[in-house]
Amino acid sequence: MTFAQVSSPITPRARLGLALCLNFLWINISEVFRYFVFIMPMMRDTFPDIPGVAPMNITVFLIWGVWDTILVLAATLIPWICFDRFGSSLRHAMLVGTGVWATVFVILWLGLWNMNLTTLAIVGVALPLALIEMLGAALIVMWAKKRADTI
Repeated sequence: MTFAQVSSPITPRARLGLALCLNFLWINISEVFRYFVFIMPMMRDTFPDIPGVAPMNITVFLIWGVWDTILVLAATLIPWICFDRFGSSLRHAMLVGTGVWATVFVILWLGLWNMNLTTLAIVGVALPLALIEMLGAALIVMWAKKRADTI
């Protein structure tokens, strides 16, 4: 190991931290956009008889914070580990991004639809937007991992 490698401030751990920070921004922007532009209005139109459906208050905001933290960790750490094991490639990014999406969002929306808490129209909007979000997150991790591997 050379002196430049030891003293470099951009270590693989720092790259992982950067990927976490960038995904935190990307995922939160995407989640807020999807919820306020599509999901909340569609839920309110679909279920007008349910008081307080698709709310946004401090309790929901705090729960959303927990959800987003878990989601950011999963959408960053799972791809990082997969890239470490199988290599950082566009193909692997698409596979792992789709895998995280199916594990989190497909199960969530399938369960909601199964319990009659959503409609296929809402699922048809929510799932593709969530897929774009998870593919973007995997690409961010791929970029950071490739930079970490060159150190």
